[in-house]
Amino acid sequence: MQFKESEYWAESFSDLAMSEKKVVGIEFDDCTFKGCDLKACDFVGCRFIDCQFVSCDMNVVTFSGCRFESTHFSACKLNGVDWTKVDYSEFIHEAPFSFYASVLDYSSFFGEKLEGLSLRQCRLCEVDFREARLKGADFSDSELRGTLFRHSDLSSANFEGASDYQIDLRINTIAGARFSRDEALSLLDALEITLC
Repeated sequence: MQFKESEYWAESFSDLAMSEKKVVGIEFDDCTFKGCDLKACDFVGCRFIDCQFVSCDMNVVTFSGCRFESTHFSACKLNGVDWTKVDYSEFIHEAPFSFYASVLDYSSFFGEKLEGLSLRQCRLCEVDFREARLKGADFSDSELRGTLFRHSDLSSANFEGASDYQIDLRINTIAGARFSRDEALSLLDALEITLC
């Protein structure tokens, strides 16, 4: 399928096969994408407002110059996505997207300001959050093996139920963040101390 209109409102797209296609300058408002194959799809200058992506394969998709507002990804595969290519110029307060039960391995949010970003019950292995401002972000019940946090603002973030994270207290801001008691012991790893 090729999108023929420049704007779509309240449309529902199911089982689209758009792998490796290019989609340029289209606005999607209150649209739902369900079970779509969007692998390596190249979205350029598109806008997603109040959209839902459910059970979509979006591995190595690109969002060059795209804008998001209140868009939610649920049970999606989003491996290898470079979220730094998104256009955040109209982003004011809340993060423009959220994720639930999705896989975002090998993705990058390097240096982005995404306060309140929600990544609940996600797999976030080898994700780059270096220098990101993630105040109030929700990582609850997510797997964070190999994820990079360096000079990241994680103040008031929620890590309850999250696992396998390595956060160096000396080079990250974590004031007010919440951690599960057992997993919080990993915060001491970088201090090279021994607990008796």
